[in-house]
Amino acid sequence: MERAHILILTASIGSGHTRAAEAIHAALAARAGDTVRVSVVDFMARDVSPIHYLMKRIYLMMLRFVPNLYDVFFRVAGRASSGGIVRSAFARVMVRTAGRLMRAYEPDLVVATHPFPEGAAALWRARHGGSFLLAALLTDYALHQIWLSRGVDHYFVATEAMAERMTALGFEPAAVHVTGIPIAPAERRTDRAAAKERAEIPSELHAILLMGGGLGLGDIERTLEELESVEERLAVLVVAGHNTALAAYARRAAAHARHVIRVWDYTSEICLLMRAADLLITKPGALTISEAFAAGLPLLLHDPIPGPETENAVYATRRGAAVWLHPGEKLAPAVTEILAHRLPAMSRAARACAREGAAEEVAEILMRILTRKRGNTDVTEKKTV
Repeated sequence: MERAHILILTASIGSGHTRAAEAIHAALAARAGDTVRVSVVDFMARDVSPIHYLMKRIYLMMLRFVPNLYDVFFRVAGRASSGGIVRSAFARVMVRTAGRLMRAYEPDLVVATHPFPEGAAALWRARHGGSFLLAALLTDYALHQIWLSRGVDHYFVATEAMAERMTALGFEPAAVHVTGIPIAPAERRTDRAAAKERAEIPSELHAILLMGGGLGLGDIERTLEELESVEERLAVLVVAGHNTALAAYARRAAAHARHVIRVWDYTSEICLLMRAADLLITKPGALTISEAFAAGLPLLLHDPIPGPETENAVYATRRGAAVWLHPGEKLAPAVTEILAHRLPAMSRAARACAREGAAEEVAEILMRILTRKRGNTDVTEKKTV
């Protein structure tokens, strides 16, 4: 019998969906070795679909220049009455690409970390009767209607509250798995002092980590300016991602800043930097929040993208792991107050939210699902013969 094949479909809109896919891939590779073939495909890549790629570019431009327009889209797509319509519209546009991928990869199991490939794969299977199983991994801390399709066999969600709501909506409880959001293997054995030493950060300074996802969003330039009014001397760690303009600005600022400023472009050292930092200032992307939880790293959140990031900010703030800086509130006093009075309690709250083994748990469940499917297939084939 041929090796089973798992196809992970992601979407490079931001970096969270891709990072979740990579974390699942790594966990499956560690667990299954050569017994299962695992492929990861970016559903929005230019070489997969030029149309999808163009849609992605328009979306990213919208987030930069017209965030309120996305707020309208999120709210419309999130309504029970219209969410299915929005999901179906995107699925119809993208179903041909899903079909090409199904025929090319012939997967036994498809795992989607974004609702676009999820909806397209579900529609293609409904139309053409594909035999693959379909799982969806939700990459936020709140449900959104665009994810909820009756054509999905298994769901992986971040919290018990999300699972309870899905059950209330009529989804089979056994098909909804509460695992947390998969993240890359953390520097679990590295304490903060050792991490600072490895990252070459002065041990006597509080370290503030600035991140805006893979795109370097969130007006980090303004954050750097506001941090100049913090009296305590800090080590400021800037992760610019693919934002070359931000990286250049931060390096120029480092030459005359009162704080020690160090700059990284897109880096694989996020786990280490989170272990080295004392406070993370960021937009509330779900993967970033999940990684901070695993590091026991308090968060100061600002400028969420309307919709899912707002829900993520609510989740982290209500659990005491984050402070949400609302429009009009000053950043420097919030930083000073957190560093002086709130770090230990916020760090404990962050660790209480952590699900460091989420990727391994997802991989274990996927392997069980795949084993059952292959076993059932074998039985069917024998009966047919």
